[in-house]
Amino acid sequence: MNFSKKLTIAVDFDGTIVEDAYPNIGKARMFAFETLKALQEDGHFLILWTYRHGKSLAEAVEFCKNNGIEFFAINKSYPDELTDDSKSRKILADIFIDDRNIGGILGWGEVYQLLAKDTTKPLPKRKKGFFSWFK
Repeated sequence: MNFSKKLTIAVDFDGTIVEDAYPNIGKARMFAFETLKALQEDGHFLILWTYRHGKSLAEAVEFCKNNGIEFFAINKSYPDELTDDSKSRKILADIFIDDRNIGGILGWGEVYQLLAKDTTKPLPKRKKGFFSWFK
C-alpha cells in the first residue's frame, strides 16, 4: 500500500504520539516524531485530532512544536474552518492514526512503511527489547 498522492492524515496525541498519561504529557513514543517529520517531508498534511482542549491542548501543541512538528490544522479539517457545535465534529482526513484502532496502533516504523512515497527510504533501526527475542 504505497500512497502516491498527498494525504491528509489525522493523528491522535495521547497514546499515539506520546504514551498515554492524560492529562499530563507522556513520553514520546519511539519514532513518532521522526515518522511525522518524514510524512510532512513527503508532502502529507498532518492534523492533530485529539480530545484535548484549552490549556491541555495548548501544552500538546507546544510539545509537538518543540519536537519539530507543526500541524496543518488542530481539531479542524483545515486551519480556517469555523466550527459549529450543532453539527458533527468529524473531520475530513484520508487516514486516521489513533491508538484506539481495532488492534491498537502500529509501530511508527510500520506506519511510515504503509504511507511512504519512497519505500526505499531507510527507516530508523529499532532497538531489540528483551521480549522481542521470544517472538
